[in-house]
Amino acid sequence: MLHHFARSIVHIALPGQFTYPFHYTPHPLCVMAAEEVQAYIAAQDDWQEELREGKMFGVLVVQTKEDEIGYLAAFSGNLAGRNLHSFFVPPVYDLLQPDGFFKIEEENISAINARIRKLEQHPHYLDLKQRLEEEIHAGRQETEKAKSILKVAKEARAQRRKQHPDEEEQAAMVRESQYQKAELKRLEKYWKNRVAVLQTEVDAYDRQMESLKIERKKRSAELQQRLFEQFKMRNGLGEVKDLCVIFEQTVQKTPPAGAGECAAPKLLQYAYMHGLKPIAMAEFWWGNSPKTEIRHHGYYYPACKGKCEPILQHMLKGLDVEPDPLSKSPCDDTELEVLFEDDWLLVIDKPAGMLSVPGKGSAGSVYSIVKELYPDATGPIIVHRLDMATSGLLLIAKSKEVHQHLQAQFKNRTVKKRYIALLDGTPAQDEGEIKLPLCPDPLDRPRQVVHEESGKLAITRYKVLEKKGNRTRIAFYPLTGRTHQLRVHAAHPLGLNCPIAGDELYGRRAERLYLHAEYLEFIHPVSGQVMKFERKAEY
Repeated sequence: MLHHFARSIVHIALPGQFTYPFHYTPHPLCVMAAEEVQAYIAAQDDWQEELREGKMFGVLVVQTKEDEIGYLAAFSGNLAGRNLHSFFVPPVYDLLQPDGFFKIEEENISAINARIRKLEQHPHYLDLKQRLEEEIHAGRQETEKAKSILKVAKEARAQRRKQHPDEEEQAAMVRESQYQKAELKRLEKYWKNRVAVLQTEVDAYDRQMESLKIERKKRSAELQQRLFEQFKMRNGLGEVKDLCVIFEQTVQKTPPAGAGECAAPKLLQYAYMHGLKPIAMAEFWWGNSPKTEIRHHGYYYPACKGKCEPILQHMLKGLDVEPDPLSKSPCDDTELEVLFEDDWLLVIDKPAGMLSVPGKGSAGSVYSIVKELYPDATGPIIVHRLDMATSGLLLIAKSKEVHQHLQAQFKNRTVKKRYIALLDGTPAQDEGEIKLPLCPDPLDRPRQVVHEESGKLAITRYKVLEKKGNRTRIAFYPLTGRTHQLRVHAAHPLGLNCPIAGDELYGRRAERLYLHAEYLEFIHPVSGQVMKFERKAEY
């Protein structure tokens, strides 16, 4: 499993600290290892069709007790229907082993599924459902017809009463009314009984299926619990915890499906179990992008948050890990450049690397700086947000009333915005409009995904300004303000299929994210004047 580098590495210095897996630039040794893995998988003809669908791979540079440097390789999930391949480290637990409890119980659950399908498709059950539907329809029609006749008769009696009939005729009308009502009740009872007979038979089938579904759910939950208990994850301190214990401290409390099967945990687990010291790690995507997520062939990506973050927080204990570069902003000591100020609002030029509002870490933000400068300011202050990595024009309100007025303009789409970006690649068209609905990825926040059902409408107009080599300078005009809207619309295959340069979430990392809010136009909430501001991008 330990691979030796094909080329000499004597000229490459080892990193001082282990890779922070959620925000990193691949170390040169990881890049070399990844290139060797990519050459290996490209030569496997039998895998090419599956690999075209896309898969995440990982490399871990390690040091032996004899100070020898090599690397390990892994893939997420399974490959070619198997967990075990000689080139890659084994899974933490092989749930595909034929005689293992998982496969056996999985077959039992599959048998329950087959029984449910057999009941759902049983000819007698289907015939009963059709007859039931027909009887309900026929009964409803006949009952409604009887009610219409009763209504007409009632109206006729009302007209006859206006002619002052004698007592005998009045009594006859009463008897007629009573008889018709009784007939309607008898008719309703007749159809109710007919429907009830069929409904009883249908319910008998439904109860069988519901019982099987309850059993299936119970067995699936027990199987998942037992499976997670087999994933006994190690760390650099020699501690061992299973996934159930690891995820007890998280918001979801239970591990998500597939937890522990990603490349990063596999690599660290193998290293710890075989006395190998982890030096550096990287993960890359191979193949086409999934339908909802954004992954580009050959690009490096950080570890996912939902599945891997709790696991890696445990597994990295005992290693000297790089600090989270986002925990302290490089702009913490930067003064905000104010382009406009009056008694009601501010327009500033936010530097790249500064948060708009406070995050989980200790990094400074525009909000905290403005709040300190203007302690008497009321309301949320920040009218709209820019991503931490995005630079450019940001609007600040000094009062709650001004904030509400300005936010209403954003909501009504009367604010005009222009962003300038550099793309990795060349779009197919020089201008156009992108409509891709967006929503958060629940297992990998803050990443956003394109989702037709759950996503919110997101619209971006664009115009290419300049093409130079493999880079494209482009203007974006967002008509909505969804999180990461421009970044996703640029990178997604159904958008421009060209990530913004420096976008490590949806593309590849660079010295910065090349996205700048260049132009802002709005109506002053007090004076009513049209306010226009522009700050050119410095790239």
